[in-house]
Amino acid sequence: MKVSIIIPVYNEQRDIEACLSSLLAQNYSDLEIIVVDDGSTDKTIKLAKKYPVKLFKQSHLGAGPARNLGASHATGQILVFVDADMTFSSSFIKNLIAPIVQKKAIGTFSQDEMVANPENVWSTCWSVNQHLPPTRRLPLNGSPTQPVFRAILKSSFLTVGGFDPVGYTDDWTLSTKLGRLAVAAPHSVFYHRNPDNLTEVWKQAAWIGKRPYKLGVIGQLITILRSTLPVSLLIGSTKAVSNSLPQFIIFKVTYDTAIFWSVFASFFTGFKYK
Repeated sequence: MKVSIIIPVYNEQRDIEACLSSLLAQNYSDLEIIVVDDGSTDKTIKLAKKYPVKLFKQSHLGAGPARNLGASHATGQILVFVDADMTFSSSFIKNLIAPIVQKKAIGTFSQDEMVANPENVWSTCWSVNQHLPPTRRLPLNGSPTQPVFRAILKSSFLTVGGFDPVGYTDDWTLSTKLGRLAVAAPHSVFYHRNPDNLTEVWKQAAWIGKRPYKLGVIGQLITILRSTLPVSLLIGSTKAVSNSLPQFIIFKVTYDTAIFWSVFASFFTGFKYK
């Protein structure tokens, strides 16, 4: 079965070449790579053009709409969604789609999502904040199913109209509309970079803060309270001591302050971070 790999990009000049090189080294040959530029202002597109990919552009609308645009141009029966800050084992695609090819699932994800930069202190802080070991982006013995699809039959994707443009959690919306969960695909190893400086921590946290909340306004208010400076300092200090990681205090204050202000802004303006 032909596979279409879709990569939404927004100012990814640091990572895009490593990502594309890794995908071109896959041991599964029947694939196409689709890069969708989400309004980049750096050299991302210039670098992507050096590789045999299909390139499409849109104004800055967010990752969900970019993935939908890529899917509309895909010629494969299976869609695979990855990010520009990922690299992959040579058998990633082959193993990721195996349950779909074998008709055991309509879509899959990988339990073997590893941290690409575990040696970086801010990356380690990010993992600690997520209650994960420094080398993993998912728990070692996690659930065999999850709501985020890494690969899915194109026919199933199109049936529900793709992703909803809701920001950080847009990749959860597919599962909700399908009423189905992604199934774990064994041995599909890949590496995903954690934020490795405080600027990236801030930007990522701000994006997370703009997500929809299950309890609506109540959920936003709870998040604002949890992100206040006294709470942030208390949790940051406690985890800094328990993990022998003094930098975590700075990390936690930066992360929570970004969450606080992004939720505060969306609470009053309805603005969604892209």
